[in-house]
Formats: sequence, C-alpha cells, structure tokens
Amino acid sequence: MRLKNILLFFLLTGTLSSCKKFLDKGPTSSITPDVAFSSSTDLQLFVNGFYNTMLPNADAIFGSDNSTGLALPTLYGGLGDNTTGAAPTYYLNGQFTSALESSVGNQWNWSNLRNVNYFLQNYNNPAIDSTDKANYSGIAHFFRAYFYYNMLKLYGDIPWYSTALQPSDTALYKPRDPRTLVADSILADINYACQYSPATPDPSCTQVTKWLAYALKSRICLFEGTFRKYHTELNLVSTAAQWLQQAAGAADTLIASGKYHLHTTGSPSTDYRALFINETPSNDEIMLAAVYSDALSKWNDANSYFTSSTAGVRLSFNHNFINTYLNADGSRFTDIPSYDTIEFQYEVQHRDPRLSQTIRMAPYTQDGTPAPPAFAYTYTGYQPLKFCQDNPMLNTNSENNNAVSIFRYAEVLLNDAEAKEELGTLTATDWNNTIGLIRTRAGITNTAMPTVADPFLVNTYYPDITDPVLLEIRRERGVELSLEGFRYDDIRRWKEGPDLARTFTGLYVPAMNQLLDLNQDGKPDVCFVSATPSNPVTGVFYFTIDNVTSKLSNGTSGTLLLQQNSPRTWADYKYYYPIPLTEIQLNPNLVQNPGW
Repeated sequence: MRLKNILLFFLLTGTLSSCKKFLDKGPTSSITPDVAFSSSTDLQLFVNGFYNTMLPNADAIFGSDNSTGLALPTLYGGLGDNTTGAAPTYYLNGQFTSALESSVGNQWNWSNLRNVNYFLQNYNNPAIDSTDKANYSGIAHFFRAYFYYNMLKLYGDIPWYSTALQPSDTALYKPRDPRTLVADSILADINYACQYSPATPDPSCTQVTKWLAYALKSRICLFEGTFRKYHTELNLVSTAAQWLQQAAGAADTLIASGKYHLHTTGSPSTDYRALFINETPSNDEIMLAAVYSDALSKWNDANSYFTSSTAGVRLSFNHNFINTYLNADGSRFTDIPSYDTIEFQYEVQHRDPRLSQTIRMAPYTQDGTPAPPAFAYTYTGYQPLKFCQDNPMLNTNSENNNAVSIFRYAEVLLNDAEAKEELGTLTATDWNNTIGLIRTRAGITNTAMPTVADPFLVNTYYPDITDPVLLEIRRERGVELSLEGFRYDDIRRWKEGPDLARTFTGLYVPAMNQLLDLNQDGKPDVCFVSATPSNPVTGVFYFTIDNVTSKLSNGTSGTLLLQQNSPRTWADYKYYYPIPLTEIQLNPNLVQNPGW
C-alpha cells in the first residue's frame, strides 16, 4: 500500500509541478487508474491534494482587499504579488497589460482542474464502498465548481473542460464557451456537491461537507445573479432572478439545518475579533479555514503584513470606509454635523464595537503596552487589527498561528439578505434573522430595518442605489467581511468599478505642526509637518505633507489625501482580466477580452 500511495502521490503532484501550462499536463507515472483508485483510502489521498492546491492561504485572504477602495497599500501601483486575482494592486494606473499578466500572477492555469477531472473520470471503482465514492465525488464536484467560479469571475467566458484531456487532444484548443454554459455547469457541479458531500459538519474546519457546499452555492449564485442584474450589457437581466432565488434557497437550507450559528459568548467587545485571532477556529461559525499551528511549525504573517515596514504592504483602511461604521446605538455616524472634521480619538468613540476590533484605537494594547496607530506602518491612521495577534514579537517574525476563515456563517446570512432584497422579497422577519442577528452579535443596540436611504452611502459609494435596505445590507457586508477577500468581487458584481478610482483618504488633521495623541494615553503619537523638526519629540512620528504624494484637503488642515501622484482611472473593460498573451499565442481560438 505504501508504494501505491507514493505512486499515486506522484500521479497527482507530478502534474502540478512539471509545468505551469495546462497543455503539458499528463500523468507522470504509468500507474493505472484501477490500481490508483482501488480503495476508499486511495480516493481520500487523491482528494486531499485538492485542499492543498486549490484553497487560498492566509496571505491570499487578508491581503486581497488591497487597493479595493476599502483599503490601500503603502506603495500603490507596484508590481507586487497578485496571484490570487482578487486585488487589483496595479490594475488601475495603466501598467497592466495582457503581456504582463503572462508573467506576473498568471491566473490562466488549468492544472488543478485537470486533477479534479482525472479523479472524476476514474474514481468509480465497483469494489469501493458506494457511500465513500459518493462523498468523495461530491467533494471533487465542490472543487470543480470552486475552480470554475473563480475563473468565471476573472475572465467571463472561458472554455469548459469536463474531462482530463491529453496534450494531443484537439479539444484543448477550443474557443471560449459562453458565460451561460459555464455558469450552468458550475451550478450543476455545486448541486451535486450539496447532495453527495459528507453530511456531518467538520469540527476541524478543514473539510468539505454538504453544508459548506450550500455556503459556496449561496456565494456563487449571489455573484452570478447580481452580476447579470447590474451588467445589463450581457443581456442576461431576465435570468438574474433565478440565480438570486438559488442563492437565497441555498442560504435558507443551511440556516434551517441549525448546524451553524454566529459565534458569541455575550461579549460584543471581543466576540467578533476572536473569530480571527485564535489558533483553533470557532467551529460554531467558521465552516472552512486556513489552519496554522505552532506544533506543526506552520504559520502565517498576519501581524507582519500589517506592521512590518519590509515584510508586508502596510495596508491601511480608507477613511471613507471607516465612516460607514454606525454608532453603537445604530444611528449613522455621518448624520452628525461636520462628521468629517472630528479628530480620530473622538470619531472612534461610541461606534459599532467591531470598529475597535478591526483597527488600532484606545484601549488596544500589545503585551500590556498601549499600541496606537503607528504611522510607520499606516498612512491613513486606520491601521488594521482584525487578524493581528497581540504578541508584539509577531510584528516582525511572521509566526502567527491564528486560523484564517475561508467560509463562515455570517457570510451566508449576508448572502441570504441581499439575494432576497434584490428579489424584492425580504421581510422584516428575514431582516431580523440575518442583518439583525449580525448587528446584535456586534453589540449594536438598535437593529431595526431602515426606512430612509443613507445619503453618505449614496453619494460616496452607490449613486445608482436608492433602496435604503439594500444600502444597509451593502454597508453591513463591508463592515462584517472587511479584509476577508470579498470587496473586489462585490465591486465587480455590483458594477461599481469607479469606486476603485476614488481618492484615498486618511484621518482628519486639525492643523499642521500639532502633536496628536490618537489613543489619549497622554503621549503624542504623530505630527503632520512640511519638514521634520530639528528637535523631534521622542515617540512621535513626523508625517511629511509634501503636496505631491500627500496633501491636506484645506492646505494646512483637513482630511489627509494620499497617493496623489498615482493617478487611477476606471474603464468598464477592467471588470474582466485579460487573457495572458502567451495563452492566445498557444491557442489562436481564444479571443481576448475587449479593451485589452
């Protein structure tokens, strides 16, 4: 058995490491399928490879809101890592081309798909227990749906391959299939996964189950339904409702199962952040996670990504996004007169308790020491805290052991509410059982369904939306899921691309040359200057306003405006990635996405 497992391992991994191009894939061992798939253990061994290669790691999750309008990196426009395809770090300033996509973060890679298809072609050995075969085939269909969903988001029309083709097969060189065919095929796969994947919830949050399949189905169908609704140029608006119904139906099935609920201990000041900083995932809410462990010497770099001047991009929240956080009593912060001239240490008080669990502010400490926003690592003042553990040693050594969620129940509630509101069927009971529950867990005291549209959300983010309930659902989605990798997909499906080109904003600066104590611990933290003084105050970061990369909206005071020398433009063709030039050269039947 050990020799057979080794051969099977090379059958799987050899196709992943020999070459990045799909055309070159082929089993590197002469082992035959009847030998490779002769027991339930063999099926499990092969399927385990999908988890290792097809799911995002921690960095791909908490780094994927980079440059989405929700948050910005220190150096916008650099040719940094974009391998997840989730964050357009250099997408808006004219540097990105189909030739560049060929060499930097190429997403047009089909090796994982071939492995899934190879399994589905060969797993059905009559000698293997039928329940095991059904479960593992359900998991394989989950991963094929997941793979194609991510490809559909990136490229739109793509070739649909349902078999593991050889390099000599002419079908490899087929044109792109239409979005409708691909989406329908994805739906068929995820429906199969919902039916046949294992029914028992996984306490380790590392395995696919039918309940996870329902969560993915709600995600896929919400994306496709809203994409078709708002992207009217596709001429698929008439089909949007059926996808939204599927999204709501999948979410309702999961909700009705009672298998998961929002994690809460009754402590709104800590319950939200506990989801993101503990080594053991909260399996009452988290359904699938990237798990890390000191015992296995497997770590992520959440702290250093946000708090190192060299290891990460020093991602910072945009002030406009921070303004979307409600007050703790459920009222809108932006309804306060002159809300945009309130200093940091006052604006963060009495807000949605999730804010203090998402950014550094009083009374946050690391190892008992006050830890205000550090402008060496944040250029807006709104420094992420959500995934950062409290040991200051982790700020530089990339040894975080916290589990990072990939799927959690709160998203399913948000999907359910949004799908129903887009359909026009959301009731007050639906609201209370979704958005109301999330806000109650957060500690917001008034969770009533809104009746008046928020002018700040309309004017700043969604000028085409007037529905007050839909606006609040979008607000809640941004706040609850911040830094979890959803924002770019949401912008694309809502057709809100211009948001990516809006000005990046930081905190309000009352005056130049004034020492500011951001956490009110009696020690000044930052001072905005035109030049560093000759006798600087110890512990103070002197932020230079050079009127090139950074400005103040009123000249010597006002909202901090950032990266002013990095022009960003939006055009609708950027809703899709370009097919890499090298792939079109390999397959002339591929037609480039318009505009690229």
